[in-house]
Amino acid sequence: MTRTPIAQTSPAGYRRAAALSAYIDDNVDPALKDLISLRASQLNGCNYCVDLHTSDLQTHGVPLRKIFAVAAWHHSEFFSSRERIALELTEAITRIAGGVDDDLWARASDAFAEKELSDLVLAIGMINLWNRIAVPTLMQPEPLEG
Repeated sequence: MTRTPIAQTSPAGYRRAAALSAYIDDNVDPALKDLISLRASQLNGCNYCVDLHTSDLQTHGVPLRKIFAVAAWHHSEFFSSRERIALELTEAITRIAGGVDDDLWARASDAFAEKELSDLVLAIGMINLWNRIAVPTLMQPEPLEG
């Protein structure tokens, strides 16, 4: 059961959030977007989004071992240098109290073109918003079959 259904009770605001998500979908590599979405959702304890982005990664053909390794990406060799920087940036932005230090920003700027980095920051911010909608409203994934 969910609590207040935000999409129904605040449809104009929800549509605007969905429009930003659509922009991100059109401008960020789908597998990279889902990797960062999965990591932020793990950090935020969002069961609904963890399930969603795990399934999306499978749809994109990402091997299950790599999906499982997202939780321990620091210790895994499964991720490219760009993915590692994106995951590190995701953690810094999700745990925003410490900010994003200059070294990480410089490495991200080296790994991603300016627009790519801007869109990546939007994507990280957006998944954090979705997590902050899903967690307090108790959104849950579809039950497992069988």
